Amino acid sequence: MSIRLAKSYLAHGMKPGDRVASLMPNRWELVVHYLACLKAGLVATPLNYRYMAPEIDHALGLSGSVVLVSHAERAEDLAGTELVKDLPLGVITFSAEAGGGPCIEDMLKAEHSEFELPVLDPDAPYVIFFTSGSTGKPKGVTHSLNTMGWMCRYISHSMGVNKDDVMLPGSSISHIGGFLWSFAAIAEGIKVIVAQNFDGDELLPIFREFKPTVIFMIPAALFELVRDHHGTHDDFSSLRLCISGGDKISDVLEHEFMEKAGIIVSEIYGMTELGASHYNQDKSLDHLGSVGTVAPGFESVIRDDDSNEVPLGTPGRLWVRSKCTTLRYWDNEAATDEAYDADGWFDTGDIMKKDENGFYWFFGRKKQIIVHDGSNICPQEVEEALQAHSSVEHVGVVGIHNLVHGENVVAYITVHAGETLPAISELIAFAKTKVGYKAPEEIVVLDEMPFNATGKVDRVTLKRFAEEAHRVDANLSSQLN
Repeated sequence: MSIRLAKSYLAHGMKPGDRVASLMPNRWELVVHYLACLKAGLVATPLNYRYMAPEIDHALGLSGSVVLVSHAERAEDLAGTELVKDLPLGVITFSAEAGGGPCIEDMLKAEHSEFELPVLDPDAPYVIFFTSGSTGKPKGVTHSLNTMGWMCRYISHSMGVNKDDVMLPGSSISHIGGFLWSFAAIAEGIKVIVAQNFDGDELLPIFREFKPTVIFMIPAALFELVRDHHGTHDDFSSLRLCISGGDKISDVLEHEFMEKAGIIVSEIYGMTELGASHYNQDKSLDHLGSVGTVAPGFESVIRDDDSNEVPLGTPGRLWVRSKCTTLRYWDNEAATDEAYDADGWFDTGDIMKKDENGFYWFFGRKKQIIVHDGSNICPQEVEEALQAHSSVEHVGVVGIHNLVHGENVVAYITVHAGETLPAISELIAFAKTKVGYKAPEEIVVLDEMPFNATGKVDRVTLKRFAEEAHRVDANLSSQLN
């Protein structure tokens, strides 16, 4: 099937090396699309399905894609873009009405025996993933067949994937996490379940029918699943391994998952640029909250701002070296040069510390650390403290400039349906019992928490909320004076 689609792509006018963008929800056809791109020598360029017109234009413009494969339900959004209408090979639609132009369904059935598939260069670009944009405009992370292959191999090795496993990647396969877990399973020849979405209505019936043994989910989605009142311990009984990463796993999530599933959540650390470099294999409770030890195939070191290695127990910036780090940021030589040192070490930009047992502990993105009265505050630590309150559903924490303190801590929260929120002063006092001086000076209640394209709390948007609110406050104050 993927060979037929690969030849259909070549017959449509695509040439090896062309970037082929896709705006697709989770479907098995998307997996076939990636395989077809590989076999035709094309560069798969997945766009997050949450992207709106400006983000679609940014991704298409940066990658120089010649065609877009898109679900028919996104037609109205595509009409609002600037670049889609000028794509050299137009739009190939999925799930469209017959007669509406080229579509994936027809291409999957077509025979094009006149076309031969190219000989592949394992070091040529194969896929461009876009970063979440948590610290700026999304960059195009470029991987080859070689780097992707090493990432999949390292995952299978670390997790002990075996022939009897059933893999459920509980995240979008347009992102590196869902993509890697899917293809690591395919490479091992085991069953992969492609879920269309990740709420309880979709996943719980899958659990009951297909009995997955390994799942991967980001914390926010896993929280929603665990707290779905229709899910029981029996629904999770097939699991031998639950992997989560992409953001900090809170104590609350760990304990709620243990109560429901009877196993712990095994935390990993990874990036679009390098796959999963750290994995917590400790099935005891001794290292809950750690992202684990260095995974097979990786080296890591923690350095200060002068690139000197720091002592054990001292937070610093994590650097990683491996065969599977990104080839480059697409069309961004400056960002590529900034990310690597002369010896091939990649600067993750994340703050970690390493303990005497070799376990690593995540403290947040360097650019998101809040500096209050000269002390560094990790947003995730404050978020975890607030999330421990029974009324709080989601939390996002950012820093806002303050002339006296440098930055103050501002927390944004949403409230569980049916719960009564205590006074904000009581909630701040609750946080102080857990994190002391790191507790927020200000808490804002939202109707809905913003999430970025990868499903993480969108601290960039929250930062903008805080800056706008404080700008308004400052303007009102000046008018009153």
